Amino acid sequence: MTSPQRRWWHVARDTGLLDPDGAVRRTVFAEVSDLAARTGAINLGQGFPDVDGPEHVVQVAVEAIRAGRNQYPPGDGVPELREAVAAHAADRYGMRVSPQDVLVTVGATEAIAATLLALVGPGEEVLAPEPYYDSYAAATALAGARLVPVPLVRREGGFRLDVDALAAATTDRTRVLLLNTPHNPTGAVLDEHELAAVARLARDRDLVVVTDEVYEHLTFDDARHVPIATLPGMAGRTVTISSAGKTLSFTGWKVGWVIGPPPLVDAIRTVKQFLTYSGGAPFQLAVAAALTDPDGRTAHFLTELRTSLRRRRELLCEGLTAVGFDAVRPQGTYFVVADAAPLGVADGAELCRAMPTTVGVAAVPVSAFCRDGGPGQQALASWVRFTFVKREDVLHDALGRLEGLHRG
Repeated sequence: MTSPQRRWWHVARDTGLLDPDGAVRRTVFAEVSDLAARTGAINLGQGFPDVDGPEHVVQVAVEAIRAGRNQYPPGDGVPELREAVAAHAADRYGMRVSPQDVLVTVGATEAIAATLLALVGPGEEVLAPEPYYDSYAAATALAGARLVPVPLVRREGGFRLDVDALAAATTDRTRVLLLNTPHNPTGAVLDEHELAAVARLARDRDLVVVTDEVYEHLTFDDARHVPIATLPGMAGRTVTISSAGKTLSFTGWKVGWVIGPPPLVDAIRTVKQFLTYSGGAPFQLAVAAALTDPDGRTAHFLTELRTSLRRRRELLCEGLTAVGFDAVRPQGTYFVVADAAPLGVADGAELCRAMPTTVGVAAVPVSAFCRDGGPGQQALASWVRFTFVKREDVLHDALGRLEGLHRG
């Protein structure tokens, strides 16, 4: 086996892409989506809206294309967007951010990859709450580092971070605490006590905190998103990542950004320039206009979106409960996780592979968001993730089909 082959094998092993016998396997995400397409199932597995975002933002993109803003934008991002991201962080959260502290990326996934490749290396460790977005493990493995999962624990009202376990998992090799709040897939929003505990640990152990905040605008009820960078002593050791895809319902535009202190952003830029360098020039301008929001149309869209998502969240949670799932009402994002054990299901992955054919609904097992073969995967083996970012008529149809699980 050549050196590049060995490197690939280790990445594939660490991200669960190899079977126990060493054969390459497809991710459950791809498998379930293909099943949905082949069977005509309603796809509640993939998290993308079935309705586009605000028309006034689309028009800015169209005008930018027609005006010839179609060539490579600056590697750091167009100045308009960097200024808008900095102003948004200041206006909404009181963060002291300069446009020079902002790096535009091709979505948050690239931002996460560039950040981890820049900040960790072989033999070092990244701590992340489990379950976690699958790119975290892949990017950590590509950097030659090790992802150490820390459990999110089911408690009354939802999932919470086990801060004692986080502290216990920290070693001399730990370099980064990787947080996702609001959290995919559980819908948890870290509260002030959890954030304070993370911040205290980061300061005491001299760690960098990387936060994935792509659902920052999609919180419900009394939950409030607080960037950890706003806590005392954290601005200089936090990399904040977000994007426009979830906020504006334009997931295909792939416009994301990184905010952080210059030494960290400089390191991330060094990596990012050899990934995509730049992209999406007209979409960057449209997102800048949306964030600037001079006439309040974006704010109105977000208010309406949250109201609609709250209604759809209730529809899905109540419907899943009626079917027999133990559904957890999320504080944020647009996902519901539900335990299928009350239905007599022990293996959520097996259920998700069967549902497109048996009842015509696709969903994703929560075990796919856990380390392969680890205790977190075992603890969440019967759990399934559904999205409610679909039209209400689609959700009603899906819930009607899911009633077929009783007959199965």
